[in-house]
Amino acid sequence: MRPRVTVCAVAAAVCFSAAAATACTTAGTVAPRASGCAAVNLIVARGSTEAAGEGITQRLAAQIVNSSKQTVSQEAVVYPATLTNYVSSESRGVSDAELELTTAVHKCPSQKEVLLGYSQGAEVSMDVITGNSEISGTVSPVNTAISRHIVAIANFGDPGHVAGEPWELGTATLPGMIPRGSAQVALLAAFGGSSKIAAWCDSKDPYCASGNKVIVHLTYLDRYQDAAASFVLGKIGG
Repeated sequence: MRPRVTVCAVAAAVCFSAAAATACTTAGTVAPRASGCAAVNLIVARGSTEAAGEGITQRLAAQIVNSSKQTVSQEAVVYPATLTNYVSSESRGVSDAELELTTAVHKCPSQKEVLLGYSQGAEVSMDVITGNSEISGTVSPVNTAISRHIVAIANFGDPGHVAGEPWELGTATLPGMIPRGSAQVALLAAFGGSSKIAAWCDSKDPYCASGNKVIVHLTYLDRYQDAAASFVLGKIGG
């Protein structure tokens, strides 16, 4: 078991994300089919300190919606996204993402589900599959009967990053500040690994790569938005 990560340590070190990032305009989603179910559903988890909604990751969501030939709906993970009480905040994020995903699967079982996340939201998106024990949280992984409906996970700047895994993209060679354990990594591999996950982390990012340049953490979408959109569009079938 990994050493306990205190809330104070997380809050001090995870001073990231979108408070310093430029706010983006929310785009409308494509209207769902007459059945009430879109072909694809995006579940988006914002980064720490971003205002409620999708945060800067809305840029990616909008690109997917506008580029897809299918109907695409989207929803934001509802959680505090705070640095204070980080364990509680991230746990609520994982719990809500799992609830939204489960509800979507039960309502629209043929729908393709996609998880998107940035910063704390990136950790949330991965912890849906692994549970959040890396932060001493107690949220369990979502049931595999539900997770099999996820066709893609794309995220940026995940503090739970483990270097060297095939789904870990970008230039980072060092782990994040709260890397997942081997059992969690095994769950990600069993879920589908790089066939379903694209997670960008670059060297010198303080939160996903033990670096010292916050600007690296704040500018992922400037570098990788197109690549992430292409990855997701490939997994949903255009």
